[in-house]
Amino acid sequence: MVLKPPNKSTNIFTDIRYFLIHKPEVPTLIHFDTILERENYTYRILQRLGVEVSSFKILNIHKIGINAPAKYIFEELLKWDGDSSCWPNHIARVVDRNNSLENLSIYLFGWINFPTWIKKSLLGRNFIPLFNLNAISIKRIPDPVGTDNARYLLYKSRGGYPIGVFTMYLRSSIPDLEETEQAQLFLMVGFNFYGKEKWSNRNLINRMWEAIHDRVTLNVMNRFKQLCEWRFEKLKQG
Repeated sequence: MVLKPPNKSTNIFTDIRYFLIHKPEVPTLIHFDTILERENYTYRILQRLGVEVSSFKILNIHKIGINAPAKYIFEELLKWDGDSSCWPNHIARVVDRNNSLENLSIYLFGWINFPTWIKKSLLGRNFIPLFNLNAISIKRIPDPVGTDNARYLLYKSRGGYPIGVFTMYLRSSIPDLEETEQAQLFLMVGFNFYGKEKWSNRNLINRMWEAIHDRVTLNVMNRFKQLCEWRFEKLKQG
């Protein structure tokens, strides 16, 4: 199969087509048969991230296998910016403060400059920016005693968009789990950490948010997989 990079979105309409309408063949959302299974899975991940387990629950978890070494993939994550072909930057524009992944702000449709009275309004206080991501921990080097080369970026999220914690977790594949690619990338979000805990009981909001989030995440992860595998193949070929 000939590898190629994903097409880059050029406007809001291609953002909608590439990230909301399109449905890739490789699924990413992890489904659980029981609540207990979901809680156990969540517990194991939170322990690895060093997050207080009792203070927060994972809302959903996405996972995709990538045929490239974990170290290489993590370097690609660290080079990421909002202008990437893997992100709907016209719908949700990323602004990195101080040119760093440590502090990111996401603005709906790229609307950054608002009059003060709008920013201080109820709508402005909740949705300008859409949300902020502030790094809790960026683990660039795996634990020496670990066997799965785990690395991650862990953020607390504040703002109107209903997530409380966000993480991208990367590790080498585990053959016993029937993982065939070289590495596995997880993208996880959750409530009840620093975000709006009261939103977790609003079923309509949850369903709407999950539907949009799951489709966008599905496309983001498939596009990132495509980009990494294409770039790594080019690197191998010199």
